[in-house]
Amino acid sequence: MQEFKPLNEISEIEAVYELEFLAKKMAELDNAYYQDDAPIADDAEYDAYKKRNQDLEDKFPHLIRDDSPNKKIGAKAKDGFGKVTHKVPMLSLGNIFDEEGLDDFIAKIRRFLNYDGELSFVAEPKIDGLSFAAIYENGMFVRGATRGDGSVGEDITENLKQIKDLPLKLNTPNPPKLVEIRGEVYMDKRDFIELNTRHEKEGKKIFANPRNAAAGSLRQLDAKITAERNLKLFAYTWGDVSNPEWASQAAFLKVIKSWGFPVSNLVKTCSSASDIMANYNQIYQNRSEISYDIDGVVYKVNDLALQQRLGFVSRSPRWAIAHKFPAEQAQTKLNKIRIQVGRTGALTPVADLEPVNVGGVMVSHATLHNEDEITRKDVREGDWVVVQRAGDVIPQIVEVILEKRLAESKPFLFPDTCPVCGSVAIKEEDEAVKRCTGGLTCPAQAVERLKHFVSRDAFDIEGLGDKNIETFFNEGLITNPVDIFTFEARDKEIPLEVDLFSRSEHVRLANREGWGLKSANKLFEAINSRRIVALDRFIYALGIRQIGQATSRLLAKHYLSLEALQSAMAEATKVDSSAYQDLINIESVGGAVAKDLIAFFAEMHNQEILEKLHKEIKIEDFEIVEVGDNPLNGKTIVFTGGLETMTRNEAKARALAKGAKVAGSVSKNTDYVVEGSDAGSKAEKAKELGLVVISESDFLKLV
Repeated sequence: MQEFKPLNEISEIEAVYELEFLAKKMAELDNAYYQDDAPIADDAEYDAYKKRNQDLEDKFPHLIRDDSPNKKIGAKAKDGFGKVTHKVPMLSLGNIFDEEGLDDFIAKIRRFLNYDGELSFVAEPKIDGLSFAAIYENGMFVRGATRGDGSVGEDITENLKQIKDLPLKLNTPNPPKLVEIRGEVYMDKRDFIELNTRHEKEGKKIFANPRNAAAGSLRQLDAKITAERNLKLFAYTWGDVSNPEWASQAAFLKVIKSWGFPVSNLVKTCSSASDIMANYNQIYQNRSEISYDIDGVVYKVNDLALQQRLGFVSRSPRWAIAHKFPAEQAQTKLNKIRIQVGRTGALTPVADLEPVNVGGVMVSHATLHNEDEITRKDVREGDWVVVQRAGDVIPQIVEVILEKRLAESKPFLFPDTCPVCGSVAIKEEDEAVKRCTGGLTCPAQAVERLKHFVSRDAFDIEGLGDKNIETFFNEGLITNPVDIFTFEARDKEIPLEVDLFSRSEHVRLANREGWGLKSANKLFEAINSRRIVALDRFIYALGIRQIGQATSRLLAKHYLSLEALQSAMAEATKVDSSAYQDLINIESVGGAVAKDLIAFFAEMHNQEILEKLHKEIKIEDFEIVEVGDNPLNGKTIVFTGGLETMTRNEAKARALAKGAKVAGSVSKNTDYVVEGSDAGSKAEKAKELGLVVISESDFLKLV
């Protein structure tokens, strides 16, 4: 998972780019989850991204994007289904994770309503399934839909009819003229196991969890397939309704139960925070005994009149919240502590565990972060430990179970040399990690750099996963980025008649074990499709220490071409040069980042690789995207002096959002100098150079 700066350290400029990353990342995760029914991240990782986005928007509300994840629900309806527009949007819920969050939720309701009276809540299990809407006219079921993106869903009318739990006619002599009942379709644990067992025997798709199985079964273009799966549903809310006959959430559930809808028997009305927490703890403790998957408890203000007064904020109601269960934990034995070497030389300890089931996933490895973390937790080989799956892709060790520690146990000695190349490993004063000093001579760093180069946010070459990269590297086929793009040409030079039992590097890829002509051609096609790359992606792909996606984009936007960047870095080796000053004036590029950046481009081996890459690929210059008819688009701005209506960081962020570049010093390339109160030498230099100097109010008009 992407690592983020602490919230109190992030600048508004960095927030602009981080919010852009989060918008794209969560859209990708939503499409995988809602459209493809094949999640590429667990709930904890998704929630971590969601919380980070919310925290940034809370801190910088003026930076909220039009495509903010907080303005979206789910994903667009999938092609192949008819579309259904929801008259009342199907919103999602905000999340809390502890009792403090519950207290804050209730306090916000009271403050918003200025209400000291009694508050009643309905607590409902948060079913891990697929949301649906069922529309009834005069008591008869007429249409069914998925949530989709909250505004438009997929027409699943025929599929919903196959679920026995859904009443096709409401069990009441006086049904509403129109009512839309909403709920969750799910597959219970026993049916999930039976389905996967059957599919395994038949060689069909194996589902990762009951939620995926339910979603995949409900969203079939052939309703007969849906009918073969034993799907179930619970109803829990309503959308469009002609004449509601209930005054509370509890009354609504009672009414729809009488109409024939299943309602979870875990629903409970609570009159206080202590009642809510007692109910939550009881459900959490008995979670494994429940026949269907739930991932939390939803709390709703019971009184409908209060719900209407509270209304909605962004994409969720103020009167409801989801209390998510904590990360799953389990106990297991730590067999060995292994040191991994990353692309920047960082030595990262990884715990090899006795495999254990944590939240439905078999876990055999966990991160130990760094040497200080091992010392702090006193983790030793042979210990029994508590493992949890949280936001990290690799699970974490929470604590050691000291009462199970063996008498002969010894503290772990962190190595002072690289376990791969034997080079000295050192720890800088301001860092928590030790790093191998072997650099490009260290095979481990070389392999990890290659993995980074082809990763999703870099060149994104399908078919070059970690396993293939390691195999090709070990066999000498791909040892640097250039080898990737010469692979096909070198492969074709090998005669077809070469004995298949010859040394592997002299056998065509199509003839290797696990490969064939079709798979080899597919890999080469994937490589060739990435011979044109955007400048910011290319910079990020180089794997330069401290240069993440946001900084890569800033550098691309500032220098516009790789040639300009290389030339500037060559000149910036002199710290008293204008090129060096220009570099450190870029937002988020300080002295430490500049040092790593300059060192990378000064390294002769890197220069050779870049020169060879130029012959194989095209690196597109950064293109300034037009931001409407905005005079700041593509312009370089310098701020000087105090601003009255906004902070300096807010002003910079607003300029960046309009396509401008923000510099820290005045030069002949500066387009606008925004002069505030008590402006100093920058304003004087601007006037000497004959630059355009504008006031804060002029700037506000421009943005």
